[in-house]
Amino acid sequence: MSLTKEGYRLRLIDERIDRYLKIFGAISIEGPKWCGKTWTSLNHASSVSYVTDKSVRDNAMVDPKYIFTNEHPQLIDEWQIVPEIWDAVRIECDSNHEKGKFILTGSTSLKKQPGEQKVFHTGTGRIASIRMHPMSLFESGDSTGEASISEMLQGQVKEGYVRKVELDELAKLIIRGGWPENLYMAEEDIGVIPESYIEAVITKDMHERQTRKRSPEKMRMLLHALARNESSTAGDKTIVKDIETYENGNELIESRQTVTDYISVLDSLYLTANQEAFDINYRSSTRIGKSAKRHLVDPSLSCASLHLTAAKLLGDHETFGLMFEALVERDLRIYADYLEGHLYHFRDNTSGDEVDAIVEFKDGEYAAFEIKLSDGSIQEGIESLKNFSDNVKKKPSFMCVIVGHLDTVMKDPKTGIFIVPITSFRP
Repeated sequence: MSLTKEGYRLRLIDERIDRYLKIFGAISIEGPKWCGKTWTSLNHASSVSYVTDKSVRDNAMVDPKYIFTNEHPQLIDEWQIVPEIWDAVRIECDSNHEKGKFILTGSTSLKKQPGEQKVFHTGTGRIASIRMHPMSLFESGDSTGEASISEMLQGQVKEGYVRKVELDELAKLIIRGGWPENLYMAEEDIGVIPESYIEAVITKDMHERQTRKRSPEKMRMLLHALARNESSTAGDKTIVKDIETYENGNELIESRQTVTDYISVLDSLYLTANQEAFDINYRSSTRIGKSAKRHLVDPSLSCASLHLTAAKLLGDHETFGLMFEALVERDLRIYADYLEGHLYHFRDNTSGDEVDAIVEFKDGEYAAFEIKLSDGSIQEGIESLKNFSDNVKKKPSFMCVIVGHLDTVMKDPKTGIFIVPITSFRP
């Protein structure tokens, strides 16, 4: 019997959790705070131990076995607070090779502190790691799901009118983000949770299990710079220059090494989700850019760092477009994970040809996507995809323009390129 919370919305990751619990002795669900790891884990657990509870934590620090139950799967929430739990779970899984004994959740990747004698075994073969993201629009119920990536791989899509989505709705979806606690928040309050998240990162989370003290003000500046460069391929030098240009005061991040160090902290909190460059047999392969496209894990965090509201997005079309691109690529990342694929981008540095997003599937096939905020840019997206296809030796399985302000699922009769509203998209 699971401990599913009332009102729980099924997540795409639920299927993988069910599958992995039948294969491994334990699974570890990793991801940013507030993305729903605990509620999703409770949907599969028969018992739970919260390491944030002092009594549970004290017992675990004496010996992790004291918190183990005989009701499996057992959820151990925020296990990294007592790192010894990991090895204890691994040993317990080795004891009888029973499957599906434990579900571990964590919001911080574990790094051994100097002087610690704890042994962190990888757990290979016993503990499987699963990455969890904020909610996609399909999971939150904001996408109706008429257009499926899986069906497009078969050359199919159900064309026709779906529903009209205005720009103000898209702006609100960006500001709200994919945080489960924010789904039913009053419209005027949808920016509060992302803003609180940023403050928690700066004042508390960035210091957890870190070996050196870092400046909250520098981290605030870095988050601001990363947000300004959301959905771009800006390098660390550009981030440093951005900080120096747009921030005043004596506390500046002054070197590439320092930026890299502070970004590593965000990485450990699962707050970055950069989009790697696609490696493909392109005619001008020596010119292909290799820089990753920068993203925070949810565009709402970038908006919160820049103090953006839905109204401000509507008044700044360029920024709105970049944040919409981040929203779409957040969803594509989630859908790619569900389909056991990976999300990339493509750019030819010489010609300037680029593809906003490429999803490569486990069989080596791939799909190419252009992302456009409004229907007036659809033809531009089609031309970009056509140019890419003309120059690549291995053709994509399908191509698609994902649009914000659009009320119809279509297929371009000349090129066969799908044209889909983001609010009708699913894996």
